Amino acid sequence: MSKQFDVVVIGGGPGGYIAAIRSAQLGFSVACIDEWKNAKGGPAPGGTCTNVGCIPSKALLQSSEHYEQANHHFADHGIEVKGLSLDVAKMLARKDTVVKQNNDGILYLFKKNKITFFHGRGAFKGVANGAYQLTVGEEELTAKQVIVATGSNARALPGTPFDEENILSNDGALRVGAVPKKLGLIGAGVIGLEMGSVWRRLGAEVTVLEGLPTFLGAVDEQIAKEAKKAFDKQGLKIELGVKIGDIKSGKKGVSVAYTNAKGEAQSLDVDKLIVSIGRVPNTIGLNVEAVGLQLDERGAIVVDDECKTNLPGVWAIGDVVRGPMLAHKAEEEGVAVAERIAGQHGHVNFNTIPWVIYTNPEIAWVGQTEQQLKQAGRAYKAGTFPFLANGRARALGDTTGMVKMLADATTDEILGVHIVGPMASELIAECVVAMEFRASSEDIARICHAHPSLSEATKEAALAVEKRTLNF
Repeated sequence: MSKQFDVVVIGGGPGGYIAAIRSAQLGFSVACIDEWKNAKGGPAPGGTCTNVGCIPSKALLQSSEHYEQANHHFADHGIEVKGLSLDVAKMLARKDTVVKQNNDGILYLFKKNKITFFHGRGAFKGVANGAYQLTVGEEELTAKQVIVATGSNARALPGTPFDEENILSNDGALRVGAVPKKLGLIGAGVIGLEMGSVWRRLGAEVTVLEGLPTFLGAVDEQIAKEAKKAFDKQGLKIELGVKIGDIKSGKKGVSVAYTNAKGEAQSLDVDKLIVSIGRVPNTIGLNVEAVGLQLDERGAIVVDDECKTNLPGVWAIGDVVRGPMLAHKAEEEGVAVAERIAGQHGHVNFNTIPWVIYTNPEIAWVGQTEQQLKQAGRAYKAGTFPFLANGRARALGDTTGMVKMLADATTDEILGVHIVGPMASELIAECVVAMEFRASSEDIARICHAHPSLSEATKEAALAVEKRTLNF
């Protein structure tokens, strides 16, 4: 017998589980379907983000950062470390514990909000009496409102599938059992740089091959150049403008043939190869044909500005639709859709979604880059302030980078903020708030910031828009 709900959410990642919780808060009877499994075969909600993405990668980044500090920087603080060793298995076990804590936390939230959880792959079966029929294994569910939040999968190179032993996706990159002597990465995006940073800190010789001629093309050019200088100094070898050729995998590792930016034939031999060339929407097994759910040429579910699909009562959010593939974007869409189902006016402002790359230095930004403003012909003012001149950064021993603020030349409204440096991921939040309230650079410049704090660099960058920094 079919189990009836007001709302069924397919996918328990950041978008899906948040959509389910908000729907339940609004008084709907809600079910959430998710198929992720833990090592024992039990449910592991949280999607790519929790299981093989944001959360485990940050756990390893933190562990590797501690190791690098102990290995190279503690001496500057008068701390001597003798007999330093690395236990990769224990590091990975800690990462797995952090992941499980998040999985269990989501299951607790489902229980707290009286959400019925189904462990398995959800699929459409058909439509009957104005409601959608869905299946999860042997179970059949019915609902008039369905939210699809099935996420994305790692994109493989044509003809080179992931074996998760030598040729790794983000999943395999998080499970490498020993530090490879030589590690190769294809793609200098967020995943590539973060995973490259983890294993470089732990002792691997890392080479990153990027097809684009510019480094981090989506990032403000000045900030990207500053980051590249830092990565070069750390020993992260990044080659731009390459064209990948044949890839051969064997018992001794992986050999990558490629052509460099000068057109010269090159070869890279590595123990492990991580491929991070983007992600593709995941609609595998969803059986969209059963109800006529429309997909675009990329395989993404077609939605309008409000996340409505071509079917009444069917919505889609997160990585499986247009827009940036970011967990927090999916969360905001999940909340907005739940509120729209309830007749409210859910809203997501794509112009103020923050972006973060959790390398060292961290890179974070919100709004438009300087090159975008130039291309649009918009008159603007720019202000920068280096962490080198920030007292807290000096005390931390981490003065790499800067804060850069862009404001309209006439109105002074903040158009974009770009940060490379310590704790950029936290500092960007103030700038997101400011832009949501359409603040001017003068607003930030006149707000009292605690001293000594890294946030003072944001205030000083705002002052720099009018060329009146106080500490530089």
